[in-house]
Amino acid sequence: MKAPPSIRTRLAWGAFLVLLAFLAIAGWAVQQAYADSIRAQRFARLQTTIYLLMAGAELDGAGALVMPPSLAEPRLSLPGSGLYASISKLDQSQTWRSSSTVGVSLPFQTSQATGQWKFDTVTAPQAQSADHVTSGHAFLAATYAVKWAVNDQQAQLVFSVLEDKAGFDRELFTFERTLWSWLGATGVLLLLTQTLLLRWGLTPLGQMASEIQRIETGTQARVEGNYPRELAGLGHNLNLLIDQQRNRQTRYKEALDDLAHSLKTPLAAMRAALAEPAELPAAVAQQVSRMDDIVRHQLGRAGASGANRFAPYLVLAPLLHRIRDTLGKVYLDKNLSFTLACPSELAWRLDEGDAFEMLGNVLDNAAKWAKHEVGVQIWLNEQGLNIRVTDDGPGFAAPQAKLARGVRLDESVSGHGIGLSVVNDLVSSYLGALKISNAASGGAQVDIVLPRA
Repeated sequence: MKAPPSIRTRLAWGAFLVLLAFLAIAGWAVQQAYADSIRAQRFARLQTTIYLLMAGAELDGAGALVMPPSLAEPRLSLPGSGLYASISKLDQSQTWRSSSTVGVSLPFQTSQATGQWKFDTVTAPQAQSADHVTSGHAFLAATYAVKWAVNDQQAQLVFSVLEDKAGFDRELFTFERTLWSWLGATGVLLLLTQTLLLRWGLTPLGQMASEIQRIETGTQARVEGNYPRELAGLGHNLNLLIDQQRNRQTRYKEALDDLAHSLKTPLAAMRAALAEPAELPAAVAQQVSRMDDIVRHQLGRAGASGANRFAPYLVLAPLLHRIRDTLGKVYLDKNLSFTLACPSELAWRLDEGDAFEMLGNVLDNAAKWAKHEVGVQIWLNEQGLNIRVTDDGPGFAAPQAKLARGVRLDESVSGHGIGLSVVNDLVSSYLGALKISNAASGGAQVDIVLPRA
């Protein structure tokens, strides 16, 4: 399967396409605005030319149109100048044309509503001969119709002025060429700038990828770089995963070492019992039971999930009620009263199996030694999750016993089983603390504090 393009490639292509679209739209908008502006200026000049024609137009005594021999606009007197004028007197079918129209056929407008201006682009008709100077040419046209009155004479006049559109097209083409040249150069400069910015902005990602590769090859232990805020959390979480994996491997190794060490004593006892066949069955049964306890204990230690920042939140109240119901059936003959103080919505990042093991063992130990009552309190404070289990039994004989690795709680505290040792290992795997003491009422008290992951 083909690998997807890199982030840098995606961003570069995205920036290129966005920039290309922006420059194209901006260039088209500027081009259209400039074309409209130039066209409006050209039409304004044609309108001024019509005003000049109107200033020079006269009617003679017979009502015929009379124009002066020369006009204020010199191009109207120069043949083929590109500026052409026509005045049509509709009631007598009389037409006057400027000297510039000599030898050319032009599409003058001869019909227009009186008092109305008309600005348009017109095209000369195709001529039969290919060398006709205006064949197919486009013109900017301005037309104005007026009812002309001089003394007692009146006439319906239509003023029409044409200008060759080639000059307009050349001016617009020059502007477009300049515009698109500058936009193209600006686009290239912006692309180079964006490329450099992308390279600079993505440098921390490349550095983190290099660190991860060194971690994979074993030349580096952790993510150590100082990264921007967006990547700092990722680096911290990667370090947490690395630490959790190493802690898990350490637990496995320690559990196997302890298991091998712990099995030596019962194996030696069974070997010694071989010399006394009469006591062999009882000795084997006793040592097998002890070995079973040892294996369960070490498997519990090795299988603990431990502190996990990415574990889902577990609501503790339902789990606590399930353990209470189970223990109520197990110790039905004692008719115990369980007092549970745990908010219904309280949740913590805790593996469900570890939670069952931890709470189950502590509550089972309390129920085993309690006379009538077992109390559980769970709450949150600035230290983290707090769990307190109390009972009204005889309490701990040596609450000051140290809970160190390799010293089983059932050995250091008389009368309490291997379950509390499993709890101590579980709490340690969550970087927490377990404290055993005697409550003010005289019974046992077990306090567990699990810090925030």
